[in-house]
Amino acid sequence: MKHKQQLPAIGWREWISLPELGIEKIKAKIDTGARSSAIHAFDIETFSHSGKSMVRFKVHPYQRDTLKTVTAVAQLLDRREVRNSGGHAELRLAILTPVELDGNRWPIELTLTNRDVMGFRMLLGRQAVRRRFLVDPGHSFLHTHQ
Repeated sequence: MKHKQQLPAIGWREWISLPELGIEKIKAKIDTGARSSAIHAFDIETFSHSGKSMVRFKVHPYQRDTLKTVTAVAQLLDRREVRNSGGHAELRLAILTPVELDGNRWPIELTLTNRDVMGFRMLLGRQAVRRRFLVDPGHSFLHTHQ
């Protein structure tokens, strides 16, 4: 029988950072029911730079705070149809960006959408955490401090 390495546990919500987007910390819901990760983005615009498709967008990283705004720029990875929590299909822009949690850094695909009415500015979906962490739904912020 093959011996499996024990994965570290994370809570159902954690503070993470998106360093290449200039987001030092954002509270993310770890959502194993969601395939992809998503962030609240607005004023989204696409443009071309040096022959590459790019996207510029703004983020309010803290819930119930519209004063703190981060403007981010990333290379456009894809445009894809994603089903939102209400089951409706939505065409979203996707980017590839590193995420940091508990001293670990790895690339994730992140879709841009309006999450203004949602409880969290960001969802970290199962593709982002698979084979990296076990999710403990009974705990929050196991690796981060508010």
